[in-house]
Amino acid sequence: MIGPYSGGCQCGAVRYRFETLGKASICHCRMCQKAVGNYFLPLVEVEGFEWTRGERGLFASSNLSNRGFCTKCGTPLTLETDEIVEVVIGTMDDPSIVPIEYHANTNDRHEVVMCLNTIPDAAPERREENDAWNARIISHQHPDHDTETWEPKQ
Repeated sequence: MIGPYSGGCQCGAVRYRFETLGKASICHCRMCQKAVGNYFLPLVEVEGFEWTRGERGLFASSNLSNRGFCTKCGTPLTLETDEIVEVVIGTMDDPSIVPIEYHANTNDRHEVVMCLNTIPDAAPERREENDAWNARIISHQHPDHDTETWEPKQ
């Protein structure tokens, strides 16, 4: 699919743009799990990638790959090798447009991932507590679109 597409970190200090979506996967490798503190990491290969605001930090997670992230808020943004750039799908302004094609590195997959849809929703009283908490939130998150300037929120 041809873009342009854009995205960035949670605080807005680092933004990117790219032209073409490639293959998308859910990676279950231990490095991806630790990079995002989750059971898996959805990634999409991209072409025509450029940083449009700020500078990312880089962590050499292996001898073959680097992970780009925001040094201000910590958002994981990319997995970069000499051959490809993969974007963390959740950092895209519209992550819903990316069709996931396959699971990668399933030897490290946690079994809970295979039954997420069977875990029940929160009980009504817990949902009410969550709703009350969420109603008090004033988000400091950058909006899901490019902006002319970036003003850090405290």
